[in-house]
Amino acid sequence: MYNQTPPANPNTLSILGADYNFNKPRRSVYLESSQSFYQRHDIRKPSRIDPKQISDFRQSDIKSLVIDGFRPMIYLLRAVGIFPIAAEGPQFLVTPQLLIYSVAVFGFVVGFIGYIKWDKVEIIRSAEGRFEEAVIDYLFTIYLVPILLNPIVWYEARKQARVVTALVDFEHIYNRTANKKLTIYVGNKPLMLTILLPVLSCVVMVITHATMVHFRLIQVIPYCYVNTVTFLIGGAWFMFCDIIGKIATKISEDFQKALKNVGPSTNVADYRALWMMLSKIIKDFGNSYAFCLIFLSLYLFLIITLTIYGLLSQIQEGLGIKDIGLTITAIFAIGLLYFVCDEAHYASNCVKAHFQKKILQVELSWMNEDAQDEINMFLRATEMNPTDISVGGFFDVNRTLFKSLLATMVTYLVVLLQFQISIPEDTSNSNITIVAAQTPS
Repeated sequence: MYNQTPPANPNTLSILGADYNFNKPRRSVYLESSQSFYQRHDIRKPSRIDPKQISDFRQSDIKSLVIDGFRPMIYLLRAVGIFPIAAEGPQFLVTPQLLIYSVAVFGFVVGFIGYIKWDKVEIIRSAEGRFEEAVIDYLFTIYLVPILLNPIVWYEARKQARVVTALVDFEHIYNRTANKKLTIYVGNKPLMLTILLPVLSCVVMVITHATMVHFRLIQVIPYCYVNTVTFLIGGAWFMFCDIIGKIATKISEDFQKALKNVGPSTNVADYRALWMMLSKIIKDFGNSYAFCLIFLSLYLFLIITLTIYGLLSQIQEGLGIKDIGLTITAIFAIGLLYFVCDEAHYASNCVKAHFQKKILQVELSWMNEDAQDEINMFLRATEMNPTDISVGGFFDVNRTLFKSLLATMVTYLVVLLQFQISIPEDTSNSNITIVAAQTPS
């Protein structure tokens, strides 16, 4: 019954001519937070992509189709002084020249704002009634608060440079792995955003000033710059999320095509390593805009709350021409907040849900054992690695955030309107009339 010929491997048992190996090593799933001690490199032939050596991969020259599509927005961000990043050799770095230029632009605008605040007579003299005195003066002060975004962006510029470098490295590794260029279609979207965002931001500020307070043109300039910075940061966030989402969609489509004729298991391992790179990029991207996006979200929340409160306060007295500026400001602020949250939700969904859908549609019965193990490890990796865009661990940016902010706005508006209703009307004139009528002649 037993084969008397000793097996070549002492760890195997030969029964009826078949060798059974009881020390067959198990495969492990590579996670970003796992220790190198638990990584078994002698299990099989490694993939062409080693996730541990991604950070060491650099090209002698930066040539990226992804960055080329984003280039119009990059030039505009540099021009306004909120992107002091340029290509230095094989990677992107914060350059001293662009940083000095950004500081100079910031100093000029701050000096301009100081002059405007010193010379502000129109806001105070044109204030009429409780609403103008309480809200409009606050609004025109809050409109200038986003100037603080400039130093916040400089502080996070190094992290943003690393994210851009990681995108370029990912593209080169994909080209080497798939033996073709990573082509994603963005159309004219970057160019259109580069042109439309500054125009819309300036138009909003000009209309707001023209309909509410008769400002001189020179006083509107710093407001236009600050509003443009706010819109451009939202536009940059939108473009990065859109590019990451399109890259994830492209990789998932290539992975589905590769599954139709899976040969060696290393093909699946390559795509698993690419997915691990992309999941790390999307997490680093959220961290690179952490404080900037927190500030932007709070600013938009405050602007939307005050403008809607102003509109609701004027309903009883009748809407006037000054309410046009409030309406436009509220609409664009809500739109900017929505697109920031929606595009982050889109990118996260593309990186995780699209890949999981492709993996779950795989028919494993006709695959060899190694390929099946790689598919299972790929699925486990997508489940255990979070791909939500988290801003520094404070909160996740998605559609739920937009819904939560709107619900909080409604709560604050109800409270503010209750305070307004509870304030008694000014009856001083009527009291004087009554007293005069009761005084004996």
